Amino acid sequence: MARQSISFSKPNDDWLKNQVENNEYSSKSELVNDLIRQARKQQVQIDWIRAKLEKAENSGFSKDTKEEILAQSKSLLNG
Repeated sequence: MARQSISFSKPNDDWLKNQVENNEYSSKSELVNDLIRQARKQQVQIDWIRAKLEKAENSGFSKDTKEEILAQSKSLLNG
């Protein structure tokens, strides 16, 4: 695993320490890695929504019903 040295602002460092002290995570590294995983997953969702919006803008109207779009969105959010 790659090793990095990063600095945190006081409020962010306090929050990280609190999460570890409350046994939410075993270390700051574990927490930061989890936050990065969450951000990467969120980016996939954002990219999917952006692609759907661009496709809709380019094609006029979507043929999908609002229920289908909602189901697709929920499916993506739930992984």
